[in-house]
Amino acid sequence: MASTQTKVNAESTTETVPSAAQARRSDAYVESFAKGLAVIRSFGPQHRRMTLSEVAMRSGLTRAAARRILLTLLELGYVAQEGRSFTLTPRILDLGYSYLSSMPLSTLAQPIMVELGSRFNHSVSVAALDGSEVVYLLRVPKRNLLNTPGISLAGMRLPAYVSSMGRVLLAALPDDELKRVLNASDLRALTPKTIWQRAALEEEIRKCGRQGYSLIIDEMEEGLSAVAAPIIDAGGRSIAAMNIAFNTGAVKRQELLGSILPELRQAVARLNNILSINAG
Repeated sequence: MASTQTKVNAESTTETVPSAAQARRSDAYVESFAKGLAVIRSFGPQHRRMTLSEVAMRSGLTRAAARRILLTLLELGYVAQEGRSFTLTPRILDLGYSYLSSMPLSTLAQPIMVELGSRFNHSVSVAALDGSEVVYLLRVPKRNLLNTPGISLAGMRLPAYVSSMGRVLLAALPDDELKRVLNASDLRALTPKTIWQRAALEEEIRKCGRQGYSLIIDEMEEGLSAVAAPIIDAGGRSIAAMNIAFNTGAVKRQELLGSILPELRQAVARLNNILSINAG
C-alpha cells in the first residue's frame, strides 16, 4: 500500500506582499514541524530503509533540510542509522499511542471487541476514515492470540472504497464529500469480484447506508471476507467502524447474516451507548 507523500513548499524568495490568508498561515504555521512530519511520513512499507537522498526526494525537501530533521530524529531516538541508511525505530509508535490513549474509543472498545472475537474465533477491528483510506485504530486477533491483550496492526491503512469499514464510513458522508473522496481514490479491481466501477460503487455505498452495514466477500483479497457496522458518537456522527473478518470458506453467507452480523450490531450498539454516556 502506498502511503501519501506530503510536499512542503520551499520558502519564497520573492518580495511580494503576502495575502491575508498567507499572513495568517505564517503566524500559526510552524514550517519546521511540518517538514519533520513530512520526513516521518516518507517512510512506509516499500520504503522502510532509505538514504538521505531518498528521504529528501520522497518528502519533497532539500537534502540540507532533510539532513537536519533526520539528525534531530536520530538524537531523539525516533530514527536509527546504519551506514548511509536511515530507518524508523519502535519509539515512533509513541506518537500514535498518544493519539490512541487520548481517545475514549480505544479504552471502551477493546473489551467489547475481545468478547465478540472470542465468541466467533474471528478477528475484530476498529478503523477510522482518513481521506480515501481507513486507518486501523485497534485490532483483536483470533482467540489463540488473545492471551496477550494488545493492539495489533494499529496504523495499517487500506483503501476505503474496497474495505467493509471504509464503505460504511463513506456511506455517512454528504454526497459532495463522497464524490470528492472517490475522485481522490485509485479505483481499480483488486480481485475479479471487486466492485470498483464508479456507478456500481456509489450504489453499493448507498446500499450500505440504507442497511446499516457493509459486507465484503472476496473483493479486497480472494478468500478474505468481512462485515462492518458504523460506530456513532453522541452527536450522531459516524466516527469509526467495527468489523469481523474471516476466511470466506469458513463461514457461509447464511451464517454470517443470521448469527454473526446480529452479534456485531449488538456489540456496536453497546459501544455507541457507552460513548454517548461518557460524552454526557
